[in-house]
Amino acid sequence: MRGGIFTPWSCDTVISRYKNLLTGSQSLYIVRVQMTNAGGKTLRIDLNQSVPAYRQIVDGLRALLVNGEFKPGDRLPTVRQLAIDLAVHHNTVAQAYRLLAEEGWLELRRHRGASVIQRPRQSAAAGTEQNFLQRLRELTAQAVAAGLKEQGIARHLDTLANELTQQQTGGTNEPD
Repeated sequence: MRGGIFTPWSCDTVISRYKNLLTGSQSLYIVRVQMTNAGGKTLRIDLNQSVPAYRQIVDGLRALLVNGEFKPGDRLPTVRQLAIDLAVHHNTVAQAYRLLAEEGWLELRRHRGASVIQRPRQSAAAGTEQNFLQRLRELTAQAVAAGLKEQGIARHLDTLANELTQQQTGGTNEPD
């Protein structure tokens, strides 16, 4: 492991996973995807997407934080280390870390990386639910337009809803 929670996957690993995709096993990896992984924590960015790299880093780290992959006190790699691991400019990672710090997820210290801090549960602002529903509809429409079946999308949404319920209750709820 190189100085942080994440370690980069080698090009051979990405090629191997791409070959697995072609033979029908494992998950999708495409050319120009940068990722870093350790102990089941994977941060994946796709430099071909229209979504800026810093936004992909923010969204990926936020998902890991919300899912409890990182606990308060855990240290993330330094800006420069994560930038090297993901093959992006250090300012891209710095911007992502700053946004997560503004949201209350991270404490930033110069030359020491970022530390995860306890974040109190937030109250939803007015319009948040409507905004979320609109974004979910748009994302679902994109998935259908890309060729995914409606039943598969519904199944994935059910799975995500069950995972969220389990996280909130701390239990192991079985799907209905």
